[in-house]
This record gives sequence, structure tokens and C-alpha cells, in this order.
Amino acid sequence: MSKLIEQLREKKNLTDGQLKELIETDVYDKELFASAVDIREKAYGKDVYIRGLIEISSYCKNDCYYCGIRKSNDKAQRYRLSREEILECCVTGYDLGFRTFVLQGGEDPYFTDERICGIISEIKEKFPGCAVTLSLGEKSRESYQQYFDAGADRYLLRHETAGADHYKKLHPEDLSQEHRMQCLQDLKEIGYQVGSGFMVGSPYQKTEDLISDLRFLQELQPDMIGIGPFITHQDTPFREFTSGELTLCLRMVAILRHLFPEVLLPATTALGTIHPNGRELGLLAGANVVMPNLSPVGVREKYSLYDNKICTGEEAAECRGCLENRVASAGFQIVVDRGDRKNFK
Repeated sequence: MSKLIEQLREKKNLTDGQLKELIETDVYDKELFASAVDIREKAYGKDVYIRGLIEISSYCKNDCYYCGIRKSNDKAQRYRLSREEILECCVTGYDLGFRTFVLQGGEDPYFTDERICGIISEIKEKFPGCAVTLSLGEKSRESYQQYFDAGADRYLLRHETAGADHYKKLHPEDLSQEHRMQCLQDLKEIGYQVGSGFMVGSPYQKTEDLISDLRFLQELQPDMIGIGPFITHQDTPFREFTSGELTLCLRMVAILRHLFPEVLLPATTALGTIHPNGRELGLLAGANVVMPNLSPVGVREKYSLYDNKICTGEEAAECRGCLENRVASAGFQIVVDRGDRKNFK
């Protein structure tokens, strides 16, 4: 094993210069990926956790330049799931072995705290052994507390980029990086299992921005880290940019596994979108979570964050069966489990 990978394994850290070297070359990839899989197997064995993703709304009050459901996109198809539709997705998912439900959506003012809390309470009442994860954007600390008190277990809020200048190039002026970071801190203090993460290969991104992302995550110490390649959307200001690159994304997954041996690390849908075997390759770079879609088939294409998203036409059972085979082909196994982060207090 090279000294660089050995140091990364032993110290769970490298200098900025060493990280830059690791990120910018493919020389270490083979041993980096093998080492990452070894680390995840020491923590989680061959188990892969599944999360049932329910995309509850394609309305959003924000105008992030990279996102297909940004408020200025008048070509976006908008929808909202009713409480009954969301619960029906959970019934379907539970029967298929899902024990975590992820409610994800744009920042939609229709979904008031009262509505969100009511949905959380009902899911926890009907499926008492299951975890509820929310991914609904930036809220007040009071709102986060209410969701937690209603029974929410986890919250995903990707910071997207920790480089201050880079953040301004991806977001309009009314969004503040400081506020996003404060939201993540609030979530940690309240007691959630907290997820953050970033895009790889987004417009104007430099290696130094990726290193800033790693340093920010080392400060935050999240329980989950979701990363994926930037993928263009034809109806956004970034339509002319090139999408992120598979190998760099896999390299970042493997580095994250070394820095955070027990973190929950998804092989994201975006990885599967840029390469037919992207999710399997994610697992072979150290990931241990997959998040198939439980949303009603009729709305999946409307939740269009980026172009060519996979699995928009498959029923939940098809998705689950296909994924089981894919995970097995990579040498791992899907388990029926809430899939909490190891040693989470």
C-alpha cells in the first residue's frame, strides 16, 4: 500500500497538499477504492441499507442556478402529494422491506410546520419501527425542533459547496451560506442524525473547493454524507456547462469513507444517471446506502432536479427488485433495517 493511502487510513486525515494530489490523479484509485471497501466492511459488513425516497413537492421558493425545480423555471411541471398519497407510498414501501422513509421536496410554503408534523406523526404511528428522514431545505430552528418532537429521526441538508466565493456563483443573493451552515448546526444540536454533502464537478468548482468541502464536513461531523455529480438541466442558467465526472465522484466517495469510517454514505441516483453501473461503482468505492424511489410513478418525471434521471417509469417493486440484483452483483446485500449510523448516540 502506498504511503499516502496508508497515512489516510491511519490518521483519517491528510494535509491540503496531499488531498489535492489524491483528488487530481488516478494513480491511487485502485488501492483507494479497495481500502474504502475494507473500511466500510469493518463497520457495516456487506450490508447495504435502503431508504424509500418520497418526493413530496416540486414547488420551490428558491432560485438556485443549477436546479430544475427552481422557481423561475416556468417549464417545470409542478405537483404536491397529498397526505394520503404520502402514506400510501409508505404502505407500499413497508411491504417491500423499507424501514426508512425519506420525505424530500423543494422549499414549498404549502407544507407548513403543522402539515409536516401531522404527516410525520402519522407515519411513526402506523410504522412504529421505521425511521423518518426529512430533506425539505432551510427552516427555522423552531421548525426543526417541531419536526423532531413529532418523531423525525434524520435530516438531510446538503451544503452543496463550502467555498464562500463558489457558493455565490451557484446561488442568488437572497440565499446565504452562513444561514445554511447555521441550519446544519441547529439540526445537530437538536439531536437529529444529520446529513450534509456536496456536488462534484459543479460550475466554477476547483480542487480547493472540494478540499473546503472535506474540511467543513470534518468540523460538522455529520452522520450521513450525500454527494453526487453535478448534472445539467436544460431549463437552468447552467444548461451549457458539462456535467460532473464519474471517476472524480467515486474518488470523493472513497476519500469520505476514509475520513468518516462509520458515516452513512449513499450511492446516489445521480451516480446511476451518469453511468449505467454508477450505483454499483459507488458501493465499490465505499458507499453503503441506496435510495430507490417510492414516489408515485405519475409524478417522478416532474421532480426533475437534473436531466435524464433514472427509474422514473418503474413501479416501486420493480425498482426494489432491480436494485437488489444490482447490489448483489457488486458483492453486497440489501438488508431490512432502519440503518442508523453505527454508534449514533
